[in-house]
Amino acid sequence: MNLIHKEAHQNLPMPKGKEHYAEGFQKANVPSIPELVEMAKELGVTFIGCQMTMDAMQLEKEDFIDGIDVGGAVTFLEFAKDANVSLTF
Repeated sequence: MNLIHKEAHQNLPMPKGKEHYAEGFQKANVPSIPELVEMAKELGVTFIGCQMTMDAMQLEKEDFIDGIDVGGAVTFLEFAKDANVSLTF
């Protein structure tokens, strides 16, 4: 959910012990998470936020980037059955 949260995806921490990768990412011109999200949106990627997780975390659709869908497992499975690729986090 942090990847599509308006604020959280701006400051995702590097996993412990992997902090040294940040400099390599910068040198290799790897886009930031917000840039990657924008690129994905431009390419037509569909983002589906999990309703149950949102309810448990007391989050609303407005807390997330524009253009996401919200649904449960059935919504995701209905979409994923015809998708070329699907990634879940």
